Amino acid sequence: MNATPTLLAWSGGKDCLMALARLRADPRWHVAGLLTTVNRTHARIAMHGIRRDVLEAQAAALGLPLLEVELEWPGSNDAYEAAHAAALARAQRRWPGLCHCAFGDLFLEDVRAYRERQLAREGWEGVYPLWGEDTAALARRFVAEGHRAVLCCVDTEQLDAAFSGRAFDAALLDALPAGVDPCGERGEFHTLSHAGPLFRTPLALRRGESVLREGRFQYTDFLLDDAA
Repeated sequence: MNATPTLLAWSGGKDCLMALARLRADPRWHVAGLLTTVNRTHARIAMHGIRRDVLEAQAAALGLPLLEVELEWPGSNDAYEAAHAAALARAQRRWPGLCHCAFGDLFLEDVRAYRERQLAREGWEGVYPLWGEDTAALARRFVAEGHRAVLCCVDTEQLDAAFSGRAFDAALLDALPAGVDPCGERGEFHTLSHAGPLFRTPLALRRGESVLREGRFQYTDFLLDDAA
């Protein structure tokens, strides 16, 4: 049986990394490349705030080509959907026959429904290798399997700002308040994956400053360590 090629929507965080691990373990799928939305104005991954050079280092360490959906900030949802559709068209020119895109989504039905509508307009289908899994067990498995990540953004309306910048490890999971999803699926926090069994080499990162933006989101910057 020939493996079906798919793109993987890549945010730089742990959920998409777990999705990559699951897809690579499944002979039905071949991950052709990573698809990432980048804020052109600030040269960072949208929402997560991860620097573009860190994103590029991730893709290189994972051995996968990177396709970027570039957006101005601020921008409209129409502009996002047009840029996303153009990126899918570029992907099909590069990999003829490609018509699947995988996501690390876990349980938010409205998010999945939106993705399905967006893909269907372009004749694509979504793939959800982690869908419906217990998020507490999934978070613990991420740590136990040797994957490594840090919290790069915290929604301070859902979680204390002090969690921003911390390692995503067993100690952090033990410290999360009740009601906070262990995978941050409701947007409580976002992560930056930097090492583990899927990385050819770990990323050498140094922690930068932490800044509150929009009066709500605590971002912690992580930079490539040139001295490493």
